[in-house]
Amino acid sequence: METVNLIEERIKALRKEIEYHNERYYDQDSPEISDYDYDQLSLELRALEKDYPEYASEDSPTQKVGGTVKRELKKVAHDIPVISLQDAFSKEEVVSFIDKVTAELGDTVFVVEKKIDGLSVVLRYHDGILTEALTRGDGITGESVYENCLQIPTLPKKLKEKLPYVEVRGEVYMTKTNFERANLKQRETGGKLYQNQRNIAAGTLRQLDSSIVKERGLDIFVFNLEICRGKDFDSHSKTFEWLEEQGFEVSPEYRVCRSFEEVWKAVEDIEAVRWDLEYGIDGAVIKVDPLEERKKLGMTSKVPRWAIAYKYEPEKKETVVDDIQVQVGRTGRITPLAMLKPVRIAGSTVSKATLHNQDYIDMKDIRVGDTVVVQKAGDIIPEVLSVVKEKRPAGTVCYKLPDKCPVCGGIVVREDDGAHMKCISDDCYGKQVRALTYFASKDAMNIEGFGPSTAEALYDEGYVEEIADIYSLNKHRDELIASGIVGREKAVDNLLAAIERSKENGINRLIAGLGIRNVGKQSAKVISENYPDMEAFMKASAEEIMQLPDFGQIAANDVVEFFSSEKNRSMIEKLGILGVNMTSLDSMEKKDDRFSGMTFVLTGTLPSMTRDQASEIIQSYGGKVSGSVSKKTTYVLAGEEAGSKLTKAQSLGISIISQQEFEEMIK
Repeated sequence: METVNLIEERIKALRKEIEYHNERYYDQDSPEISDYDYDQLSLELRALEKDYPEYASEDSPTQKVGGTVKRELKKVAHDIPVISLQDAFSKEEVVSFIDKVTAELGDTVFVVEKKIDGLSVVLRYHDGILTEALTRGDGITGESVYENCLQIPTLPKKLKEKLPYVEVRGEVYMTKTNFERANLKQRETGGKLYQNQRNIAAGTLRQLDSSIVKERGLDIFVFNLEICRGKDFDSHSKTFEWLEEQGFEVSPEYRVCRSFEEVWKAVEDIEAVRWDLEYGIDGAVIKVDPLEERKKLGMTSKVPRWAIAYKYEPEKKETVVDDIQVQVGRTGRITPLAMLKPVRIAGSTVSKATLHNQDYIDMKDIRVGDTVVVQKAGDIIPEVLSVVKEKRPAGTVCYKLPDKCPVCGGIVVREDDGAHMKCISDDCYGKQVRALTYFASKDAMNIEGFGPSTAEALYDEGYVEEIADIYSLNKHRDELIASGIVGREKAVDNLLAAIERSKENGINRLIAGLGIRNVGKQSAKVISENYPDMEAFMKASAEEIMQLPDFGQIAANDVVEFFSSEKNRSMIEKLGILGVNMTSLDSMEKKDDRFSGMTFVLTGTLPSMTRDQASEIIQSYGGKVSGSVSKKTTYVLAGEEAGSKLTKAQSLGISIISQQEFEEMIK
């Protein structure tokens, strides 16, 4: 009985973990683990559900295709379900697939293609004209990204043959060149760097402003002809030839194969050039070529029997830890870095990897001089997987983080979480420079051109010591041009103009940039919606701040502690004198207090208003809006396709209202 309970608990844990990663991948375009690691979780769950069918559930992520559909984009039903492929992770699994196909069909022909790592889209053409473009969504309903797809130069908007209806499926991606260009711009403006090509491509295609798509430069490969009325084909490879004639970029360098040996050679050849390609791939796709034979093979309930996706493992290599250094972040947190003998992994040279904290170093027993196995987490972030202890040289010693700040020599203490160390000196150079950079970053005051190198140069030359000094730089224009520390005349004038524009920001950006512990971009937005100006916010008590959505005791205390500092209050006063806006652009005039003391949670799609509109109405009547359901929640305003928030509200006995009931409340 105990073993059975452990299995049930493992199944529940896997489902929860996979659902979390589904949301990060499909809905937020920000995965935290590699595709390979995600696939291993899915394989384990599928195996357990197969061996223990008594725990099967229709809500399991193994029964779903993808993510949910974002509310901001129009929902459109697919003509035919957009499904995924069965995955394979070994040569033996590919052999098994080929054997099953040939056992049923006899000798046949296969097509091997690169599995492009981007965002899948379905394109519809009526009478040869592009009329719609949809993301995969949940496989049944997608998001309309038509306006954005019009900005992709490699996508034909008109076909040469004006057939009644054509539907194709492709993968939108970003080239390495455009990815590096986008990140160069982020560095210049002090913005957060994009993690990988897939994330930025998916996020860009879902933008509500199509001009962003044009600016960033997306491309597309078409990999399947889904529907074609008015023309017949007998093979997949023939559809590719026709699609190319119509102007499409099809799966690059696809290969037609007539035996397992040819198929496997194609798979290996793709892996050999994987990191030299201009676009990202995460595997190879093997498909039966004759279309009639595909029909004969048919499908299971979830995947086609005529295709399989072979997934490559993340590339791992050995290298040597030449040194361990530490860096100091804007909050004073001290982070150790392994300085590695340069090694090329996943298409780029890796020379350092974060070691997170002392506990991480101790757990893996990482020492200077060690040979270590390194990979890129999600093919992006270098990480040390393990130490090859049999190659450890004699005389190595355990590494310990310094007990004094390596930048300023100040006192170092453990943070509240017990895992990290931080410098508590207010005058630390490392903290000051990073604080300046963060204040000017895209998530805060958004001062274009004030990146890390600019902040460091201005600090080193004595032009800025605290954030208020940024707004006095216009007095030093001629000196800055003459010195060239931030560029020539045009660069200086552009920087000063960006600084001047930032004065008009709402207080949400100012609050985010101040670096108050546990107060980020979203929290600052909540504050600006509930306080008319900085003076009112600075006077707020911890008890009052705790009433704000998503604010707890710790964050409220951090706010009060920040404003109790005379130095911080003086700095904000100086910013006001220098012309920085101190009033909220989000705070709304209250109509009355009928919702005073009430907290609402919104979920699902409302019939005739957006959730932002509903939030504004609630706040205009003195109510609060929270992103999560708790015992403090008064009402859950639920629309169509309400999810886990509705379930939790029901379990807690919280009142659930419809839009119609909500409208009755505000009459």
